[in-house]
Amino acid sequence: MEKVLNLNLQLFASEEKTEKPTPKKLSDARKKGQVFKSRELNSVVILAVLFVTLNMCSKSIGDILQRFSKLIFEDYILEKNALAVDDIRKLFLMVIMVIGRTVGPLLAVAFIMGLIVNYLQVGFLFTFEPLKPKLSRINPLEGFKRILSVKSIVELIKANVKIFLVGYVVFKYVKGEIVNLYKICDMSINNIINYIGSITFGLAIRAVGVLLILAVLDYIYQKWDYHKNLKMTKQEIKEENKQMEGNPQIKSKIKEKQRQIAMRRMMQDVPKADVIITNPTHFAIAIKYDKTMYDAPYVLAKGKDLVAQKIKEVAGDNSIPLVENRPLARSLYKSVEIGQIIPEDLYHAVAEVLAYVYSLKQQ
Repeated sequence: MEKVLNLNLQLFASEEKTEKPTPKKLSDARKKGQVFKSRELNSVVILAVLFVTLNMCSKSIGDILQRFSKLIFEDYILEKNALAVDDIRKLFLMVIMVIGRTVGPLLAVAFIMGLIVNYLQVGFLFTFEPLKPKLSRINPLEGFKRILSVKSIVELIKANVKIFLVGYVVFKYVKGEIVNLYKICDMSINNIINYIGSITFGLAIRAVGVLLILAVLDYIYQKWDYHKNLKMTKQEIKEENKQMEGNPQIKSKIKEKQRQIAMRRMMQDVPKADVIITNPTHFAIAIKYDKTMYDAPYVLAKGKDLVAQKIKEVAGDNSIPLVENRPLARSLYKSVEIGQIIPEDLYHAVAEVLAYVYSLKQQ
C-alpha cells in the first residue's frame, strides 16, 4: 500500500512563473495593447493643470461673464421685443461664443495634457487588439472572477484610502477657515467672490496634492503588477529562445541540406578542371586556369577523405589527370577556398603542375 501511495507530487504541480519577462514578451504584449499606465495619474495631472489654468484665467473669465450678464439683463430682458426670433437667434449665438471663450481653453488644455501624460506613460501606440471581441468578456463566470479578483479588491482599497485622505485634508482646511467666515459680512460682493474663489482654489490644490501622491504610488503599483502578470516560466523562456534562434534540429538539417547542395554543385564543376592535385589519399584539389576569368589559376573544388575520393572518381570518369603532390595538396586545401585564386607563394608549384598536364595533353 505504501508503494502505491508513494507518488511524486511535483509531477502534478505546474511550473511557477519566476522569471522576468523577456524583451520579446514585453514587445508582444505591447503590440496587443497590453501596457501599464495609471489612470489615476492621468486624471490628477489633468485636474491639477485645469485648476491652475482656471486660477490664471479667472479674471478674464469673470469679465466675460460679467459683460454677458449685463448684456442679457440690460439689453434683452428690458426690451419689449426681447422674444423676437432674430433676437433669440443672436442670443443663442452669443451664448455659444461665451461658452467657447470660457470653457474652450479649459477643454483644450485638458485634451493636450491628456495626450502628453498618456504619451509619457505609454509612448506612441496604435493598435486595434483591445477592440477585438472576446467571448470571455460576456462570460458571467469570467465576470464574477474579475469582480472577486485581487485586482478588484486592491482597487476597492485604493478608492477607500483616496476618499479618507482627501476628506481628511478637506476637513482640516475648512476647519481652519471657519474662523474667518465672519469677515464676509463686512466685505463687498467682489471681495466675497474673490475670497470664496481663493478658498476653493486652496481646497482644490490640497486635494489634488493628495491625489497626486496617491497617483504616483498607483503608477508604481501598476508597473509592478504589469511585470508580475507577464512573468515567465523557465520552460517558456527556453521555447522563446528556440523560436528566436531557431530549433537546433531544424538548423542542423538546414545546414546539412546546404552542404549537400554545395557538394553537388562542386561535383558538377569537377569535370571543368584542368588537373586534380592529390595527397593522394587524404586531399584532392581541382585546379582550373582560365585567362578570361582570372589572371591566375583558381580552385574549382576541394575535399578531404571521402570527399577527396569522390572528386577523384568524378575526375576519372571525365578523364581529368591526377597529379600527386602531397605538400602542394595540403597547402592548397588549408589556404585556398573554393572559387578563390591560388596565393602567390604557390604560383611556381602550380605552374609546374599545369605545364606538366598541358604537355601530356599535347602528347
